[in-house]
Amino acid sequence: MAQAVILIPARYESSRFPGKPLTLIDGKPMIHRVYQNMEDSGLDVAVVTDNDKIEASLESIGTVYRIDDDVPSGSERIGLAVDRFLKDKYDFIVNVQGDEPLLRGEEVKKLLDFHLKNPQFDITTLGKVRQGEGINNPDIVKLVPTSSGECLYFSRSPIPFDRDKQGAEWYQHIGVYCYKTEALKRFLSFEPSVLENFEKLEQLRALENGLKLGVQLTDAELIGVDRPEDVSKVENFLRERK
Repeated sequence: MAQAVILIPARYESSRFPGKPLTLIDGKPMIHRVYQNMEDSGLDVAVVTDNDKIEASLESIGTVYRIDDDVPSGSERIGLAVDRFLKDKYDFIVNVQGDEPLLRGEEVKKLLDFHLKNPQFDITTLGKVRQGEGINNPDIVKLVPTSSGECLYFSRSPIPFDRDKQGAEWYQHIGVYCYKTEALKRFLSFEPSVLENFEKLEQLRALENGLKLGVQLTDAELIGVDRPEDVSKVENFLRERK
């Protein structure tokens, strides 16, 4: 049976939102919410961080791997954790962003199951069908899939461009990646790519270097925390759901 681990990269410094992982959401640090949600998947879970405060806050919660290296992205940070702590213990490495406090572990387990059923993909990710509002927001990443679920492109721009104003459906990308362990190593062996540097989207490095990405669609209600003002949106959602 395939072995998988969820790794949650958590960096304290952020240009848009310093200290974001420890910000309180309805009284609980966001990184705690993400960790505990991921435990519901039944998979092994760990946080990968470079910060004393984040590490200390999780001592009574679960597993933390400390990676202090100055790296450009969460994928590089979890790659170092795999090399130094996990070696070849797992067949799949799932990168869950620490700013998705509404993402449930069951959705991540579904993503892993999708990957197991579609071994042609090196990496799989989550997407959500949307319409109208949000497509012009550069903080919301859009993706374009084929009919078979392979990802063609990701962008912060509105894609597809709705030339005739038909209100076309579009796909929101949810920042979760399930890597075959060997694919993660290959991905991290590549230099940052031209399109990646333009869009500031690391998944474009994978596409530019020929890795195949597949998307599993979800209808889960998700609110990513990119800026301080997003915290109240998540709290309002949680209160309405009670």
